[in-house]
Amino acid sequence: MSEQTQVAKAEPSMSERFTNKVIAEFSGSVGEIALTKFQMRLAQNYFMAVDSSLRLAEEKRIKKSEKYRDKLPVEWANVNMEQLARSVVAAARVGLDPMQSNHIHVMPFKDNALKKYNIVFIDGYRGIELKAKKYGLDIPDHVIVELVYSSDKFKSIKKDRNNEYESYDFEIVNDFDRGEVVGGFYYHAYNDHLEKNKLVVMTIKEILKRKPNYASPEFWGGEKDKWENGKKVGKEQVEGWFEKMCYKTVYRAAYKDITIDSQKIDNDYLNLKQMEASFAEAEIANEIEQNANGEIIDIKPEDVTDGDTAQEDPAVEPEGQKAEASHDQPPQKPEAGQENLPPTGTGGPGF
Repeated sequence: MSEQTQVAKAEPSMSERFTNKVIAEFSGSVGEIALTKFQMRLAQNYFMAVDSSLRLAEEKRIKKSEKYRDKLPVEWANVNMEQLARSVVAAARVGLDPMQSNHIHVMPFKDNALKKYNIVFIDGYRGIELKAKKYGLDIPDHVIVELVYSSDKFKSIKKDRNNEYESYDFEIVNDFDRGEVVGGFYYHAYNDHLEKNKLVVMTIKEILKRKPNYASPEFWGGEKDKWENGKKVGKEQVEGWFEKMCYKTVYRAAYKDITIDSQKIDNDYLNLKQMEASFAEAEIANEIEQNANGEIIDIKPEDVTDGDTAQEDPAVEPEGQKAEASHDQPPQKPEAGQENLPPTGTGGPGF
């Protein structure tokens, strides 16, 4: 056996390098420790999620015509490992598992300055719920989320001199033909302190205001560009999962409305918030670069996350579309198997 072959065999696998990086980050943040079985499992889950995300993104990159194809391959060698290890440790210590439906989603996002891909973590709506319950102040005993359709009967009951607490009347008249979605509501209920109960009603207009700027028609429905052989050949109509997206939007709002307890905030929570801010800044920088000397860009950082741009199960939201935009590529329909992977199932977004 040649010396060169022996050296090659001694080279650690990418999985080992990833795990070692995560272990080093754990040790650096909390002292010399060995990962628990749970933490080791989470590290493996994040490796599989990132590996799948890179593979899918690279397949899409290769499929693009040379005009739209980014020259930097989407592969482990081009990943910002320091940033990824920090992100994995923060998310894992909070308890977010990429292999659990709608906890957290990952996608590669090119950092043009570093010529590397940062792995961006986006909260799923279940991840937002988990963080609210862990870090929230005065957490409700029950959080009720519903969509209201045109044939339903709904009436809000506000707190006043005749009513000691907020409540509502809600009746579904026809389970099998409820009509069009006209809005939704969420209700924070407290068993022992009814006076704290809180009802928030959202019209369909208010729900759609939270729809991401780059919402994919595959998920929200509507018209999309049709591409063949790397060229746009027209438009096509997509049914999408409009009702599920509306429900998920109200669901996210319900848990984002739980106040965070400043006494519970730790470094992991702060690191996750920093990741969200960095992603928002990268999105805006990308927009400026894409549209330089063009029309004025009107984009708010909160647009990136409030509408849940991450791909949830199975007809998940359009992270893949965002990733493509960052590569100067035309959008494509999500591929089979992409939906349950972060950033990308069957059966509807998260249901």
